[in-house]
Amino acid sequence: MKKKFKCEVDCANCAAKVEEAIKKVPGVIDASVNFLTQKTMIEAADDAFDEVVQAALKAAKKVEDEFEMEIA
Repeated sequence: MKKKFKCEVDCANCAAKVEEAIKKVPGVIDASVNFLTQKTMIEAADDAFDEVVQAALKAAKKVEDEFEMEIA
C-alpha cells in the first residue's frame, strides 16, 4: 500500500533528514518527504501499514521534533 499524508516540515534539509529516517524503519518499502508540497508518501505492506506509519512518525520526530504528519 502506498499513501500520501499532509505534513509540516520547516525546511528542505529537515525534509531530507526525515525522509532518510523514515526509509530506515523496518517495513517501509519506500518513502518521500516533499518540503514544497508539504506531503509525505509512505509505501509498506498492506497487513502492517498502520503500525509502520506509526513507527515512521516516531522515527521522524526523533530527527526533527517539530515534524508533524496528519494520520487520518
